[in-house]
Amino acid sequence: MKRRDHTMQIEVVNPGESLWQIANRYGVPADRIVALNGLDQPESLVPGQALVIPVVGSYYMIRQGDSFYSIANRLGVSLQSLIQTNPNVDPTQLQAGQVLRIPQAPKPIIETNAYLQPATAARDQALVREHAELLTYFSIFQYRVLRTGELVPPEDSAALEAIQATDSRPMMVIANFEEGNFSPEISRAIFTDAAVKETMIANIIQTMLNKGFRALNIDFENMYADDRELYNQFLREITARLHQAGLLVSTALAPKTSATQVGQWYEAHDYRAHGEIVDFVIIMTYEWGWSGGPPMAVSPIPQVRAVLDFAVSVIPPSKIMMGAPLYGYDWTLPFVQGGKFARSFSPQAAVSQARNVGAVIRYDPVSQAPNYSYYDAEGREHIVWFEDARSMQAKFDLIKAYGLRGISYWVLGNPFPQNWALLGDNFIIRKI
Repeated sequence: MKRRDHTMQIEVVNPGESLWQIANRYGVPADRIVALNGLDQPESLVPGQALVIPVVGSYYMIRQGDSFYSIANRLGVSLQSLIQTNPNVDPTQLQAGQVLRIPQAPKPIIETNAYLQPATAARDQALVREHAELLTYFSIFQYRVLRTGELVPPEDSAALEAIQATDSRPMMVIANFEEGNFSPEISRAIFTDAAVKETMIANIIQTMLNKGFRALNIDFENMYADDRELYNQFLREITARLHQAGLLVSTALAPKTSATQVGQWYEAHDYRAHGEIVDFVIIMTYEWGWSGGPPMAVSPIPQVRAVLDFAVSVIPPSKIMMGAPLYGYDWTLPFVQGGKFARSFSPQAAVSQARNVGAVIRYDPVSQAPNYSYYDAEGREHIVWFEDARSMQAKFDLIKAYGLRGISYWVLGNPFPQNWALLGDNFIIRKI
């Protein structure tokens, strides 16, 4: 008998609900749910926690007032396919609680990338082995560019060795990074000195060929606004040179909603020019909620959508990778500008903390992101915004709706098993 592929269903835990009850409802072994979701205390689920459940096919539970037509519209499937997939259901006699099978659309083929910050050999190799199946690229972060055009490499030999044993490809990341921040002086020095620029391009090509990199990611940020055309010209030069060597070029872009957006993080990033010059772009659609700012979702869907609306108007969607965060933040209230920064942690750790402090996880329908509040031992209130299966599915739906090249994650090393289960369920990952 041919085994049917499983499909991931997202289930939100109700107050007092047990893993056994959920497993029983779906007819799925409890240990399979535990493994997929990385549950360290499966006997103690958190109300509001989102789980991915492996089921054969996808299902929809009918609500009061539903019709086949409204369900088809809500799910984005054709009315005819919905009727054909449920031959034993009378469309004129729908009842609340009744379950329909959802017809499966073909999976889109996308490219995926994740940034990897080398740390220890054992950790780096473990991360590569864990994620290689679902990643087109591992972006090694970062090669720092000096004002002389020389490169300061990370200790990436262990990660590169591990990537070489997979069918993923390494991407080299260069950045104008100095003393803990992106430096506009470094990028200007490169753009304005022909000898420095030539030294840097030659060093990049030599490094890529020697180490087996297949693509370059140029992460130049916080540049002077009037360096915009200098940056565009630099991109034309380096892209032509790398193409001659059979190598791809990408850029990291700040999340802009218009060509005239002001600010030193935005103005030198010319979306239209990048779309014309390089092979693809990675738009950093996250950090609306950030460690030094007021509490909010890290990657809220309305803001991401506004960036994509502008991006696809000037860049071919097939060249756009949408950024996504693999982390959340814990803010101490009241928020004070310039005060203590929020703590960053993984989605898995966010759920564990919610359980430990007795919090109920809420889901904001506007930003499409989970959050919860709690009081610490000193009586201070905290609010946590993070990512879960629902927020990632919302992002995957955007990739499909806009027909994007794919998704790029910042940053590996934050456990988030639901994301990877859903990624493989939604897409076929292109390998190069």
